[in-house]
Amino acid sequence: MPAIPSLGGRKNRPPAPTLPPIPVPLSAYVVDCAVYIDGERLPGRWSHTDAVAEVRSRNEGFVWIGLHEPDAVQIQGVAETFGLHELAVEDAVHAHQRPKLDRYEDNLFVVLKTVRYVEHESPTTANEIVETGEIMAFLGKDYIVTVRHGKHSGLHELRERLERSPERLAAGPAAVLHGISDLIVDSYLAVTEAFETDIDLIEKAVFAPRSPISAEQMYLVKREILELRRAVMPLANPLRRLAEGCSPLIPDDVRSYFRDVDDHLTTVSERVTAFDELLTTLLDATLAKLTLQQNSDMRKITSWAAIIAVPTMVVGVYGMNFDFMPELKWRFGYPLVMLVIFFACLVLYRIFRKNRWL
Repeated sequence: MPAIPSLGGRKNRPPAPTLPPIPVPLSAYVVDCAVYIDGERLPGRWSHTDAVAEVRSRNEGFVWIGLHEPDAVQIQGVAETFGLHELAVEDAVHAHQRPKLDRYEDNLFVVLKTVRYVEHESPTTANEIVETGEIMAFLGKDYIVTVRHGKHSGLHELRERLERSPERLAAGPAAVLHGISDLIVDSYLAVTEAFETDIDLIEKAVFAPRSPISAEQMYLVKREILELRRAVMPLANPLRRLAEGCSPLIPDDVRSYFRDVDDHLTTVSERVTAFDELLTTLLDATLAKLTLQQNSDMRKITSWAAIIAVPTMVVGVYGMNFDFMPELKWRFGYPLVMLVIFFACLVLYRIFRKNRWL
């Protein structure tokens, strides 16, 4: 019977092979990838390489690929396929960028801030009113790559709406960029309308006789307005450049649509500026109201302290152990002293009441 080889010694076993790391599939980050020819979407599922090859073999149409919060490794393949600039790719991965428009040799890189109004019972008790996200877009001759950051910045409904209007998609990837910017600016309008209701409630609360609102709550609302302002204001210059035709990638028939978006953004900017100025005024009014309230409280405290000082002084005098003091041996001395104290306190009370200190 052959001997059974020993299993206990590690030196007799060959070393375990080192397995290479399993790459994360592209589909884990790709929301959608589609090929559009004459505004119509081609059927089937496409990888970014196959989609680009199909468009360039036809020499018409474009590719729209949407990514959601990719990392540096994941986006590298897309960047190489479309020839994206490494600095723009780095910005798209790390996010937290200001709205801007960067022009490279054969593509544009656009950063847009998305906003969402957070529902709450009252603006004076809410911890957050505006939630922000980001959408980055790489625009080329035959492609547009969108990179989203945030849960509320979905483009699925926009894609479906554009696909129902193939005449718009026939204008090329610039039409998609216009649709995205128009959607975002419309969301700005919706947020400012909701904010207007909140500010009306704050204004009523500030000037109410016994308002529960505090300076801390006003600072919170003002901070949310500033967050909305950071999303809206820097976008004016990129939209104006797109409307003026800063690149041949934006056809003439699409520029006019960007002008319309720019007009809507101007309306939003004016509203946000007005909100900011009004909140500054309301904050000053709140601080002034608190100061007046403190002065009123100090007057009341001072008045009661003066009234209490009268019996304190008299009792202090009669609390001294002297044998010869006025009215000590008189039967009506105690009632007379109490009557004098009451009368003096009443006089002081009437004086302070007349001067509106009490």
